[in-house]
This record gives sequence, C-alpha cells and structure tokens, in this order.
Amino acid sequence: MIYRSPLPDVEIPGGTLTELVLGTAGRHGDKPALVDGVTGETLTYAELAEGAEAGAGGLAALGVGPGDVVGLLSHNQPRYALAVHAALGAGAAVTPMNPVLTAGEIGKQLRASRAKVLVTAEPVAEKAADVAREHGIEHVYVLGEHERARPFAELLAGGNAAPRLDLDPETAVAVLPFSSGTTGAAKGVRLTHRNLVANLVQTRAGWRVGPGDVQAAVLPFFHIYGFTIILHSGLLGGATVLTLPRFEPDAYLAALAEHRVTRAYFAPPMVLALANAPDVENYDLSAMRYAFCGAAPLDVEVTERAERRLGCRIRQGYGMTEASPGTHQVYDDAFATTPAGSVGRLSPNTEARLVQPGTDTDVAPGEDGELLVRGPQVMLGYLDNPEATASTITDGWLHTGDIARVDDDGVFWIVDRLKELIKYKGYQVAPAELEAVLLSHPGVLDAAVVGVPHAEGGEAPKAFVVARRGVEADDVLRWVAERVAPYKKVRALEFVDTIPKSPTGKILRRVLKERG
Repeated sequence: MIYRSPLPDVEIPGGTLTELVLGTAGRHGDKPALVDGVTGETLTYAELAEGAEAGAGGLAALGVGPGDVVGLLSHNQPRYALAVHAALGAGAAVTPMNPVLTAGEIGKQLRASRAKVLVTAEPVAEKAADVAREHGIEHVYVLGEHERARPFAELLAGGNAAPRLDLDPETAVAVLPFSSGTTGAAKGVRLTHRNLVANLVQTRAGWRVGPGDVQAAVLPFFHIYGFTIILHSGLLGGATVLTLPRFEPDAYLAALAEHRVTRAYFAPPMVLALANAPDVENYDLSAMRYAFCGAAPLDVEVTERAERRLGCRIRQGYGMTEASPGTHQVYDDAFATTPAGSVGRLSPNTEARLVQPGTDTDVAPGEDGELLVRGPQVMLGYLDNPEATASTITDGWLHTGDIARVDDDGVFWIVDRLKELIKYKGYQVAPAELEAVLLSHPGVLDAAVVGVPHAEGGEAPKAFVVARRGVEADDVLRWVAERVAPYKKVRALEFVDTIPKSPTGKILRRVLKERG
C-alpha cells in the first residue's frame, strides 16, 4: 500500500538553491537575515545576497566552477551562509564538516569529495590549515582572521563578477554531506539543487515560516537538519536566523528570551536538558510558538515535561540525510492535535510504504514495517558508490532502515531501527568504524560495538572486546578516543571471551545488546 500526504502536491521551482532562497532578498533588504547570538554580528538580506555574489566571483577567479567541491569546516555563524552561497554561486558543491572531527577524519572527507578549496572558522583554522597542506589543498580561507589562512573577506573584495551558470538542477550537486546511511562507514550523499529546493517548498507547505519569525539555530548547519530545516527554511521565509555555536542551557534560554525567538529546533538531549534545567521559569519565552525535535527519537514523558517547563508544544518530524532530509512533519495547523511521540504526516509530493524487512512485500494495514519513501527530495545517490546506492534506492524507493507504523489518520510513528547505526545525541555513529579502530589496537583480538541506552543521548557506543592478557580497559578506551571525534567515543567497554557470530561470520549484535 502506498501512503500519500494529505496536503496537495506543490509546484517545485526549476532554479538553484541560491536562486530560490536569495532571489527575493531584495524584498527584505536591510532586514536581518542572520544574527550571531554570541557576538551580535548581523548579516542583512541585502548583505547576504551581495556578499554571496561577490564571493562567487572570487571563487570563480580561483578556478572553482561546476563539478568542483568546496569544503566547509565551521560552527554556526552568520558567515556560514555567505560561504555556502558563494560556493553555489560559483557552480560548486559544498561538503560540510563537523569542527570536532579529527584531522584524519577531515582529511578522509576532503579526499573522498576531492575538495578544491577549504573554508573554515577561526577556532579550527590551525587544524584546517594542517589538513589542507597534507592533502594538497592550496586555497584555505577563514571566516574571520587567522595567520594560517586567508580572510574569506578577500574573496568578496576582489571585484570579480559572479559567473553565469547553466546548471541542470536535477543533476548538479549542491551539497555533499557525509552520512553512514543505513550501514557501514560514512558515504558522500549527493544532494542536488532540485532535491533541496523540493524539500524546502515541501516543508513550507506545512510550516508557515515568515518575516515575523525568529528561528533559533543551535543545531549545526553541517548536519542536513540544521542546513535545510533551520537555516534555509528561515531564509526562504524571510525570517531572522539566530545562530549559536553550541548548546548551553542558560545561554540558550537567554538567547530565546532576548531575541524573542518564535520557532525553536531541538535534538533529544536538548529537550532532556531543558526539561531538567532549574531556571527555565526565569526566562520570558512567550514569543515561542512552535518547537520541533528531530535527529533521533524523543521520549514522550520527557517531551511532556519539557512542554510544561517551556510553555510550548514540542513535536517531532522525520527524515534522513538521503532525503534532504524531510519526509514527515507536523503541520502548523495540526500542531495541537498531532499525538506526541509521532513524527506527523507525509510532506507534500512524498509517498511511503511499509514493507517486511529485507523484502519488497507490503505489510498488512496496522502492522509495523520498514519505512520506504519516495519523492523529489531523495538523493541522486552516494558518491562513487553505486553498490550502496543500488541497495538503498530501489525503483525510486529509499530504504530508510527504520521500522514504522501508521494509523488511520495518516500519522506515522518510528518504532524501531532496522539499521545498526548508533544515534548518540543526534549524531550517527557507525559500529563498523569503531570496530576497525578497536582492532587496530595491538592488544585487541576481536571486537564488536553496539548501542546501549544512555541517559543523555538515547544510545551510546559500548564495545565488547576480546583482548590479550594484561590489556587494560582504560588503555583501549583512550586508544579509540584519540582517533575519533568526541561524539564517536566508546562510552563503555566489556571484556569477553568470544564475540557471538553467525555461521557466515556476521556479528550477532542483538545478543550483545541483550547483555547490555
């Protein structure tokens, strides 16, 4: 059975992401497009549009054009949007990266994406410059100033005209985030201009973001949730996007109150922190009308507790990087009536099926099944990985790897995960990646990693290790921590005699998860 959105299909414009989002910038002129919640730095819509055009000319003068990739390693700040649209205006794609990645992880993404230019932020400019030099990237720019990189402002001041582009939005890649998808190590996700344009107009049909809104953007722009749903839905609507580099409950609440934020976006650990924060009632949050949560499932009891503290309903949505990301949302008009714990209904132009895992057979109505989605927001495919693409997309249907159910009103719930990925505080952690690091330790003979319940972030990685005599757990944990980003660290370790495996050698993760 094919499920469809109750909303009518929307017309999808034919241009690029920049044309859609900044094409009406002149209408908003001196209105703040982005405001830094820490420094107060402000970019108006006019400054953003003019700066993006100037930056596109500067990048084009370096030889950057269609088919090229610009790496972007930065926390949330107003100039992030400037860098994105300068690159897109030159015809290039952007590959966004988490600033907490290790030098090795950054280098791996730069190498896989074949990035030609790297744009970074002041706090990580030293690391960025070292990685760029190691991988032969000549052009490194910083959003600010740093002795190891050239100021991004130089690109804007060069006086070079932006190129005239003749891109096909259906095939031209705009953003190249790296995601673990449903299995294995991180892969480049090729999201085209049409994918992103489609997802923005799809979600806009259910969410009426407008010039009177202020959107809080603490969830990172390097994650597709922050990139599309927060940053670009805000710019498309003519809202003001308030950027914050990290989540600290008191500072976040103060920013919500000071800037009269109307729409807030959470990940589950934020909701838990706000539900337990002692001073929530000291802040005036009366302007906040809508609060959304994504990136991982959210406990209903925690949701209701946070709602009471914030004085605002919190509802979830659903998506994945491979879908730009949104496929399900709670419409503004149904905010009060959509059940907590659900992910709402399908976005316009989106279809879904529930099938028996590992098959193409639809489940009976009312039964749980693997969620498949189809729509114009579904990625072009994985970068240089046709096998992974073919196993993830079948006849246009994207296999999400999540088990879902749907009720008679078309409301969906995510009830389990088919895939092996661990979601820690909204981040995807691939067990296979951690297992490879563990097995590189000279004292480790065999290893397996599974997700176990974690009070702060849904799940956390736990390692089961077969080790040589005399190996200490702290030594193994330190070995992993030195080689991966902080959110990927193994949080618990148990020594075992053997790793349970199937006759074909596949790790029996369910057995390990039951052991906890």
